[in-house]
Amino acid sequence: MVIEIDFNSEEAIYLQLTNQIIMGIATSRLQEGDSLPSVRQLAETIGINMHTVNKAYTLLRQEGFVSIDRRRGAVIAVDADKLKALEEMKQNLLVALARGCCRNVTREEVHQLIDDIFDEYYADK
Repeated sequence: MVIEIDFNSEEAIYLQLTNQIIMGIATSRLQEGDSLPSVRQLAETIGINMHTVNKAYTLLRQEGFVSIDRRRGAVIAVDADKLKALEEMKQNLLVALARGCCRNVTREEVHQLIDDIFDEYYADK
């Protein structure tokens, strides 16, 4: 698993890490049952604080993307509750669409953007 952290980004490092792991799951680079590196190992590999990795893993667990196993550490365990996932997606999209609406993004542009993203990242799903 390749993690690329943008230390100049305004997005918090733990969120960058969380989002990259979620993208790894969505694009099938990470599969159900795969173990993530230990907190210490990942922190050393990307040169960040262990607490930052721990915060990302905790958030992933809370959101149902990983489970924590005493022997295996953080393990990809995607929450199968589709209705919950759709409701979370709806809430995130409401904010994203409101931002776009404030900047005069049209419905057609939104649809095209979603189609382009889906085709690029999720066509095999």
